[in-house]
Amino acid sequence: MSAVTKPRDARVWRALDEVPDDLGRTVVTIGNFDGVHLGHQHVVRRAREVADDLGVGHVVAVTFDPHPFAVLRPEHAPPTLTTVPTRVELLAAAGVDDVLVVPFSRDIAAWTPERFVEEILVVTLRARAVVVGANFRFGNRAAGDVATLREQGAIHDFVTDPVALDGGPQVWSSTYVRNCLAAGDVEGAAEALGRPFTVRGTVSRGEQRGRELGYPTANVPTGGAAAPADGVYAGWLTRGDTGERLAAAISVGTNPTFDGERDRRVEAYVLDRTDLALYGVEVEVAFVAHIRGMRRFDGVDPLLEAMAEDVVRTRSLLGLPSVDR
Repeated sequence: MSAVTKPRDARVWRALDEVPDDLGRTVVTIGNFDGVHLGHQHVVRRAREVADDLGVGHVVAVTFDPHPFAVLRPEHAPPTLTTVPTRVELLAAAGVDDVLVVPFSRDIAAWTPERFVEEILVVTLRARAVVVGANFRFGNRAAGDVATLREQGAIHDFVTDPVALDGGPQVWSSTYVRNCLAAGDVEGAAEALGRPFTVRGTVSRGEQRGRELGYPTANVPTGGAAAPADGVYAGWLTRGDTGERLAAAISVGTNPTFDGERDRRVEAYVLDRTDLALYGVEVEVAFVAHIRGMRRFDGVDPLLEAMAEDVVRTRSLLGLPSVDR
């Protein structure tokens, strides 16, 4: 099932005062959860196990928007792997019932660990247990850790369950996924995510050069979010309005052959389809394999030759039968 279609519902609260007073006791897991990679999924599964063991009805994921670096060190803020709505869907698929999106600010960054625990875990979410990665840090200057949670839990009646990430930080981390994407290694990113990396957005009108060349593309602006390195990839395009999944040759970059000066974007050519009406449609583009790097061609003919080869490679990489064009 594509992530475009919500796998299950999860309640989303975007402020502490949106959480209902009658929530009951909860099991809480906390993190940025950008990408919801295998490590995040591992922590959520453990939270669900703890909830079942304690007979607690709700697992709540606490995440932050924007990313704390975007507030505290914007020059070092990483490109996001997932939007908040996509993150919520993936967390729900992993097993959470509710998601609290904390609007991160310098004010919240200044909270002591004790205030963070009291305001979010105790008063708002009535935590019965807190499940986090073993290296979890929180509060002003990251002063709080698992030991702090255990000390506070003894005061406020919750237990803390730190989870060791057996996959290793070099694989189970959002930074690792970003590094893979920066190298064009979408296969490595997929291994860490447990699924192909995707870009989601609304198809916009481009220069329509692809249509003129016989390869019409769906243009999806990245909006500054993470995307693979400039190049050509094999993958899939899924329509958000119908759920239809279509094989695609995908280009990422600024079209150097035509002296592209516009923003980086993802352009997906759906194989053998020139009849698709996708303007204004939300789509999800999934990257399966790298084909080649982006390069400038000396004219249209060599470009067309390369594009035809890209389509052949796409069919092969996706396990599709060859077709005479």
